[in-house]
Amino acid sequence: MSKFALRVKCRSTRGIVAAISSFLADQTCNITDSAQFDDVDTGNFFMRVSFRSEGGRNLDELRVGFDPIASRFAMDSEFFDEAVKRRVIVMVSRFGHCLNDLLYRWRIGALPIDIVAVISNHMEYQKVVVNHDIPFHCIMVTKENKAEAEAQQMLVVTETKAELIVLARYMQVLSDEICRKMSGRIINIHHSFLPSFKGANPYKQAYERGVKLIGATSHYVTADLDEGPIIEQDIIRVTHAQSNEDYVSLGRDVEAQALARAIHAHIHGRVFLNGNKTVVFPPSPGSFASERMG
Repeated sequence: MSKFALRVKCRSTRGIVAAISSFLADQTCNITDSAQFDDVDTGNFFMRVSFRSEGGRNLDELRVGFDPIASRFAMDSEFFDEAVKRRVIVMVSRFGHCLNDLLYRWRIGALPIDIVAVISNHMEYQKVVVNHDIPFHCIMVTKENKAEAEAQQMLVVTETKAELIVLARYMQVLSDEICRKMSGRIINIHHSFLPSFKGANPYKQAYERGVKLIGATSHYVTADLDEGPIIEQDIIRVTHAQSNEDYVSLGRDVEAQALARAIHAHIHGRVFLNGNKTVVFPPSPGSFASERMG
């Protein structure tokens, strides 16, 4: 019995939920989880439905059958198989905590993705990546070769048929062209001290200012640096008794967890772009993303 999901976005109006549920029932599908949101500010409606196809309907049949409803409500709609893993490229520079966390979650099955390549502008993590039987691409980036380097990166994306790029503390700014081409398909992570503590050693700056909360923000990448629609955020409290090294260590943990939850939400189709914001439906009960993992 196949388990599928349906995502829809359209203008809010009466009858949408009834039309969707009636269609699935008519196709001998059983709804197992459903979430919806009606944004009164924008007039947009969002819905995600998980269901089992008990009558043997495949995705193509469901898509074709749903077309009249999608047209009636002018919907953006997507059916997908929840068992199929999304193909992901991870990009990293010299901070490896998020990469190592993702590799661990991937290896134990806590993050159901297919990491098809790791791209870095340094060689530090070649061995750990290759030891996981994942292709490693070192693409050096300088001011002079930036366009050529990005062309190489996009070639890897094309050849691997990657559906998502994860910037796991990749410290190069992507061009506007890549941001537009991969809109809604690049996720970044950074500390939440911006714009207060910019530049090098933000945790040291926070320590010297006596910050009491350390946080991290994971968001979609846009041409506006570090200002894309936010998917996930997290914080942890610190005290005057902790050192600068403690701030850094705790910050790494928060960054890794926020990034993993953002990826988890994206690959399960729980994130919808809503202008400069996102609608993020909560994970199903029992999902790892509903808990804080160390």
